[in-house]
Amino acid sequence: MKENYCLQAALLCLGMLCHSQAFATERRSHLRPSFHGHHEKGKEGQVLQRSKRGWVWNQFFVIEEYTGPDPVLVGRLHSDIDSGDGNIKYILSGEGAGTIFVIDDKSGNIHATKTLDREERAQYTLMAQAVDRDTNRPLEPPSEFIVKVQDINDNPPEFLHETYHANVPERSNVGTSVIQVTASDADDPTYGNSAKLVYSILEGQPYFSVEAQTGIIRTALPNMDREAKEEYHVVIQAKDMGGHMGGLSGTTKVTITLTDVNDNPPKFPQSVYQMSVSEAAVPGEEVGRVKAKDPDIGENGLVTYNIVDGDGMELFEITTDYETQEGVVKLKKPVDFETKRAYSLKVEAANVHIDPKFISNGPFKDTVTVKIAVEDADEPPMFLAPSYIHEVQENAAAGTVVGRVHAKDPDAANSPIRYSIDRHTDLDRFFTINPEDGFIKTTKPLDREETAWLNISVFAAEIHNRHQEAKVPVAIRVLDVNDNAPKFAAPYEGFICESDQTKPLSNQPIVTISADDKDDTANGPRFIFSLPPEIIHNPNFTVRDNRDNTAGVYARRGGFSRQKQDLYLLPIVISDGGIPPMSSTNTLTIKVCGCDVNGALLSCNAEAYILNAGLSTGALIAILACIVILLVIVVLFVTLRRQKKEPLIVFEEEDVRENIITYDDEGGGEEDTEAFDIATLQNPDGINGFIPRKDIKPEYQYMPRPGLRPAPNSVDVDDFINTRIQEADNDPTAPPYDSIQIYGYEGRGSVAGSLSSLESATTDSDLDYDYLQNWGPRFKKLADLYGSKDTFDDDS
Repeated sequence: MKENYCLQAALLCLGMLCHSQAFATERRSHLRPSFHGHHEKGKEGQVLQRSKRGWVWNQFFVIEEYTGPDPVLVGRLHSDIDSGDGNIKYILSGEGAGTIFVIDDKSGNIHATKTLDREERAQYTLMAQAVDRDTNRPLEPPSEFIVKVQDINDNPPEFLHETYHANVPERSNVGTSVIQVTASDADDPTYGNSAKLVYSILEGQPYFSVEAQTGIIRTALPNMDREAKEEYHVVIQAKDMGGHMGGLSGTTKVTITLTDVNDNPPKFPQSVYQMSVSEAAVPGEEVGRVKAKDPDIGENGLVTYNIVDGDGMELFEITTDYETQEGVVKLKKPVDFETKRAYSLKVEAANVHIDPKFISNGPFKDTVTVKIAVEDADEPPMFLAPSYIHEVQENAAAGTVVGRVHAKDPDAANSPIRYSIDRHTDLDRFFTINPEDGFIKTTKPLDREETAWLNISVFAAEIHNRHQEAKVPVAIRVLDVNDNAPKFAAPYEGFICESDQTKPLSNQPIVTISADDKDDTANGPRFIFSLPPEIIHNPNFTVRDNRDNTAGVYARRGGFSRQKQDLYLLPIVISDGGIPPMSSTNTLTIKVCGCDVNGALLSCNAEAYILNAGLSTGALIAILACIVILLVIVVLFVTLRRQKKEPLIVFEEEDVRENIITYDDEGGGEEDTEAFDIATLQNPDGINGFIPRKDIKPEYQYMPRPGLRPAPNSVDVDDFINTRIQEADNDPTAPPYDSIQIYGYEGRGSVAGSLSSLESATTDSDLDYDYLQNWGPRFKKLADLYGSKDTFDDDS
């Protein structure tokens, strides 16, 4: 192909070169004007002169991609006034002048010095002019011409994309459009067939075809199955020159994927599934799984499962696991090995989404048989009832039978059962149970008024396997017995007004009473109220039963007086309606009170008795006055005591003493328990029996002797201390009393040496205290006391 291309390019260049030279010759021979004008006669004999252009041209052509050794001759310019003597100079300007196109200024030949590419630039516009060689004076006006680059087939077709991806549904009809590919050619479409493209398929037959003019890819085979082959690779070629020999070509790859349609029904890989389930399994437990295979994908492959027939439809159910596309068989109700040992189910698998186009392919569902075997399990005992309710009368003797619970082993072995009470539900241990027959008995009398219902739990366990046990609730109702007498419903209290004998009796009750009974309603109301037989004819009060479990207390007479009796206690008997009836005697308190004319209660205290039996008003006033006087005396006494009281210790400025205690001993160490004698700290005068009181002013005041004070500037600390000790010892009014305790005993067996620095004055020391001189005036005293040894010796 490359050799054909080179030959074609050479022929085209040769042809165009000949055509260009012929055209230039023709233009030169036909367009050779003269600068001499010709004369024409005008109107009225006037002679007109017209100058003609010496040279005119329109355009030149040059072949692109010329690769010869010499520059290409584009054309030749010649003026009619050029006599060939070299006085005329040709000048070229415009696009590419001097770089791409050059002109021979003597002959006017134009050459292309570079290889031209039409795809980069199709034409150039230039200006030509003839001037005088010596003076550069234009001999003619400039003229414009065009140089066109003539196309050759030097560019192959190129597709817009290197690769294409397309999808088409499987089982599509023949001729279904898949995708259109497009190529372009950079050559000139208006010149020859260089840019005329034809499409063809190189790879992908016989499944696909391509339209030669449009590049549309279509299916070529019917019923292409995605499950057989999903992806196809197609190579498309675009060739210029109308597809003829010598044309250039380009290719692209197209990946075509078949998309899925629901054209396959689900199928079970086997006809029968075997499963098993224990009779101890609970509802909701998984029994097994089935799976129908569907080669379709996505929503086309979704499968749902249902039980359509079988003797276990009521005991089992199936659900769909959409993640694994499996049917999950689950237990719906408990199964019993002793009742039935095997079940059969018919399970159907069907597609969720069905494509009507492929409904003719058959039903998109399949069925399978699932056989489930029930396995025997050691089951716990089963009570004959889910719960029990028993009754027992209150106050029944211990050992009374309450009732019975009964359980049995559902297994074929029928193991014996043992019963027990859950003591967490019978903390007071009211009941006991026979472990063999399940009879429940009381252990003590029960009181319905404390607890009317008792709830316990009973266990039933196999004797040979105590871990297999069952539990049942037992409710025990305590039946009522009339063992409680009725009593007042509240602490009643009645009030009656003082009145004279002539005032008529009131028909209103003094108080209305009612009763309560702890027993049940069958042994309680109706209540009967009455007076005890011994006071049935009470002259003061009577009781009238209202026959509605209440009664009213009425006065039989008038003329009650607080001076005679202010309080009455009335016994009332209350009986209930139980069998046998119970009764109790309750006491009602009735007070005699003072009332106004309207009968309103004023006062119920016995003030008349208090005034007669107590003191007179004058006596009470006298007693109160005495009490007030005594209080005044006590207040004055306390005030005077506070004014006269002095502090126990007198702090006066002249009594302040400086106390200096010298500790010359380090202590007794670990073994010294007698180094310190507390007696030395006691007051020496206290030993003789004389202890001065601080709240008594001393008989004389001791004044220190002036002669005993050391000089202010004295450095003799020992004399200063001794002086202070002597003053303190001779002053009996100076608290506290000074004492000097000497600690001169280190203790026996102590490994520690002496820690005292008081002996440093009597021993040679290597310490240098001269630095105290540099500490300022505040340390001058210490510097004088602990100065250098030489200074000390000089002073002595």
